[in-house]
Amino acid sequence: MDALVIGAGPAGLMAAEVLEQAGRRVVIAEAKPSPARKLLMAGKSGLNLTKAEPEAEFLTGYAEAAEWLSPMLTAFGQDGVRTWAEGLGQELFTGSSGRVFPRSMKASPLLRAWLGRLTAEMRLRWRWQGFDGTALRFDMPDGARLLAPRVTVLALGGGSWSRLGSDAAWLPWLAERGVEIAPLQPANMGFRVNWSPHMAPHFGTPVKGCALVAGDKQVRAEFVISEKGVEGGGIYAVSRALREGAELRLDLMPDLSAEEVAGRLLRPRGKTSLANHLRKTLGLTGARAALLNEWGRPLPKGAALGALIKALPARLAGPRPMDEAISTAGGVTRAALDDGLMLRAAPGVFCAGEMLDWEAPTGGYLLTACLATGRWAGQNAARWRG
Repeated sequence: MDALVIGAGPAGLMAAEVLEQAGRRVVIAEAKPSPARKLLMAGKSGLNLTKAEPEAEFLTGYAEAAEWLSPMLTAFGQDGVRTWAEGLGQELFTGSSGRVFPRSMKASPLLRAWLGRLTAEMRLRWRWQGFDGTALRFDMPDGARLLAPRVTVLALGGGSWSRLGSDAAWLPWLAERGVEIAPLQPANMGFRVNWSPHMAPHFGTPVKGCALVAGDKQVRAEFVISEKGVEGGGIYAVSRALREGAELRLDLMPDLSAEEVAGRLLRPRGKTSLANHLRKTLGLTGARAALLNEWGRPLPKGAALGALIKALPARLAGPRPMDEAISTAGGVTRAALDDGLMLRAAPGVFCAGEMLDWEAPTGGYLLTACLATGRWAGQNAARWRG
């Protein structure tokens, strides 16, 4: 066997494509009955391919991994992703936030066109089971087999949404091989909340018009109250800071200063209930008012109430399980790989995608880096001759 790619997600398919363009004979091994299941799941909410913003700003989304990923993202970044998707017949549009989507708002048309363009052999239900010396052990529909490809690209995903294929089963096999791995952690995840019964009517409600503050991270984005806790874009944007120990505070009136909030609360209230007073003076109703009562009671009076509205401490009970996270942090470290993404402990074996030790927020950063690292690993694997 010439070239083997293990994992048929975006990183693996991109690696396979550049390998075959370089003239290598490629086999793609996928453990699931169909390829790119997580990509298709992402497509149900629009398939955010990348983000249109200056490259320097885009790179900040990768935090400390930006320096490592920079050559790969410069070689195949936002413009590269757009050109690639358009080459697959996808008409794109850019939303008001700079996020880039296919006009169809689905992953399936793009995936069909991509698979149709690939000439690599796709082998489904081929589950990698680790190393056997220098060979690779597989469990296949017709039994166990050992394969010894000339070059291999691992694109096995992280540790979230295991039912779609990213089950992190590879962790012990690489660790036994001497590969340094940073522990996997949930990223872009929701957080548990032990709600009181009065919050039940608000489950499924989006919370709009709030700013979320966690450490030195502040964002203004909506999030959702669920039966299990809080989730959605605003929560995901501060999830790393929360995971690392920061406290979440909500500014329920971000368009007003603390002085303006306090001034409005001082207006004569008469016999009006506090709930109606908050509604009339601040427009504080619905989910935001419910959160104030949930996390602020007993409510103080006067200036103290204004301060609470501007910085309401959220009582979170820890992150949701890693398998529910959109993505994971941790994985194969930079030190374990050479500049071409080849494992130092396993010459001829390259890694790509979310199994690498980087994390990024939602908004196009995740998919762009999976494609860019897949392309980088595939190009370097194509040059490998052993």
